[in-house]
This record gives sequence, structure tokens and C-alpha cells, in this order.
Amino acid sequence: MSLTANWSYPTTIRFGAGRIKEIAQACAAAGITRPLLVTDRGLAPMEITTRTLDLLEAAGLGRALFADVDPNPNELNLAAGVAAYKAGGHDGVIAFGGGSGLDLGKMVAFMAGQTRPVWDFEDIGDWWTRADAAAIAPIVAVPTTAGTGSEVGRASVITNSVTHVKKIIFHPKVLPSVVICDPELTVGMPKFITAGTGLDAFAHCVEAYSSPFYHPMSQGIALEGMRLVKDYLPRAYADGSDLEARAQMMSAAMMGATAFQKGLGAIHALSHPIGAIFNTHHGTTNAVCMPAVLDLNAPEIAKRFDAAAAYLGIQGGFEGFRAYVQDLNDSLGIPRHLSDLGVTEDKIDTMVPMALEDPSSGGNPVKMTAENTRALFHAAL
Repeated sequence: MSLTANWSYPTTIRFGAGRIKEIAQACAAAGITRPLLVTDRGLAPMEITTRTLDLLEAAGLGRALFADVDPNPNELNLAAGVAAYKAGGHDGVIAFGGGSGLDLGKMVAFMAGQTRPVWDFEDIGDWWTRADAAAIAPIVAVPTTAGTGSEVGRASVITNSVTHVKKIIFHPKVLPSVVICDPELTVGMPKFITAGTGLDAFAHCVEAYSSPFYHPMSQGIALEGMRLVKDYLPRAYADGSDLEARAQMMSAAMMGATAFQKGLGAIHALSHPIGAIFNTHHGTTNAVCMPAVLDLNAPEIAKRFDAAAAYLGIQGGFEGFRAYVQDLNDSLGIPRHLSDLGVTEDKIDTMVPMALEDPSSGGNPVKMTAENTRALFHAAL
């Protein structure tokens, strides 16, 4: 089976090995003639980035790079990116990288034409309608990891540098116009990033499947996304040059981000404040929190995961699935405790209200309270 295709769900996706060569055509399709490539500091000097800039320059699209992006991007990074965008006279953004580069790139395109502060567009009610939709610049997204799925998302996560609270900024036009998913770009990922980003995709699928809201399309996507992670993440982790595994994990990442339109839950509600305060890797944090959250939600999700386990080829229903999750974490070198990531007990009282205020908390099958949220932090610590 050829792992090359053109998809138009949920946006235009050019999928397949070597398709980064089509970056100029993707820009043309999006109506971009002077792109600003936004990525993170770590990726900026790497060969996959410089090669993409070479392709842009050869096509007459310039060679503009902004890489002042933190692992958990904040409004200061965003202001600097918008300033670079305006100074360069750009007319679109190439969001390039993992979650941080993708999220900030999307926000640069979004905020470059707005007059209100970014926090006015938080994903609350109809706040997105405050934005001038006509002023949002076109976006081409190029993921270099297989985890967040931000390349097919309508939002970005931005950390407030003062309060250390992560905010979800939403607008339908933040969905990139064109995505290039080239598994060759992910071959150089270190093992711990392969594991952490892959388990982020898995968490998206698990939480979407657990969510009590009605969205049968997302439910089906989440289930198949879990299968792809189960079958291919261990392969990608064992052999980073396995292009089939890398490609299937890129599909799983997009599936997770598409599925969580149905909702997320306590895994993300916990990991967002942890990441904001302790600057931990998001996907790894999700993985550490997942077993405790499954335990909390067991009364509401056990029957559902009995069916999922059968589909995934896991014996023992929900309990078998719960055991599989811990075994998978262990096999990928994921710590068993948040304390191993540097999380300290003294911050739990600070993080509990942050978790309860996180939009993800509303999708948890068991209602999150101060008491059970504190217990979750302690169980994962």
C-alpha cells in the first residue's frame, strides 16, 4: 500500500515521503508570495529547516525565518513574531515544527492583523467573533513531529508569561489552508521526543473516545487513531528510520487532533498547568497522568473501553487496556511519576484551580472537583 495521498479533510493535506519539495506549490495554493517561516530555536539550524528555506528561496519566495519560540510559547514570543512578520512585509506564514512552532506560527498569522490583545480571543463562548476574520493571514503547516496534530487544528495554546496559565486561542480561520505531512521530516527525532509526541497523539484519541459528548465521527476516528499508535509507535521508537511507522504516526497525530473536537478531559486539564509552571514536555506529561485519569474515569468509561480493547486486540477489557497503557509507557522510557519530571507537591494547591478552569476539564466523563483533582495530582506525583 502506498503511503502517499492528497486529502481534503479536515483541510487540504499533501501526505507522503518527500513532499516537502512541494512547499512552493503549497504556498501558491494558499495565496502566499512572501512567507515567514516560524519554527522553534532547536529546529532553526537543522537540515530539514535550512533545506525548506532553500526550496523557498529557489522558488523566488524569499528566505525569512522567525525562531524566537519557547517550548511553551507565550505572548512575548507572539509579539516578537508579529513584529518580524510586519517588518518583513509578509503575506502568510509557514508554521513549521512540533506543537510550539505550529501553535506560534498560527498565532502570528492570526494576530498580525488584529487590534485587540490575544487574550480577547480565548476559546470561551463566541469570543472568536471579536476577531477581524478578513485580516487573518493564510497558513501553510508543516509538522516535523507526530503528536499535537496542531497542523489540522483551529486553535493554539499560548502561555501567559505573567500568570503561567495556558490559554487556548480559537478561530475557525486558524485552520491552516494547506498541510504538508512528510514523514521524512520526522526521521531525526530523538527517541524521547518520538515517545512523548506519540503519546500526546494517543492521549488525544483516548480522551476523545472517553468524552461523554455526542460526535460519532470523532469517536470512530479516535478508535482507529489508538490502533495506529498501538501498532506503529513502538516501531517508530525502535527504528527512527522506519518510514512506514513514521507515516502512520503522522496520520495518528492528525486523527487525534481531529477527534478531540468531541472533547478532551482531565489528562489535559492536569498537564496544561504542569507544563505552564514546570515547563515539562506536554506529551510526556500527558502520558504520566493517563493511568491515574483512567482510574478516576473507570466507572463511566469501562464498558466503552471493553469494546475498544477488543478492537485493539487487547485482552481483559478496560482493565487490560489500563494495564496496556502502563506497559506502553514503560516500554517507551516514560517516567512513572510527575516528580521524575521535576513537579513538586508544594505547587499542587496552585495547580488545582488552574486545572478546574482549563477548558479540557469540561469534557471529563467524571466531573472534576477540587477534591478529586487534588487526588489526581497526588496519584500521579
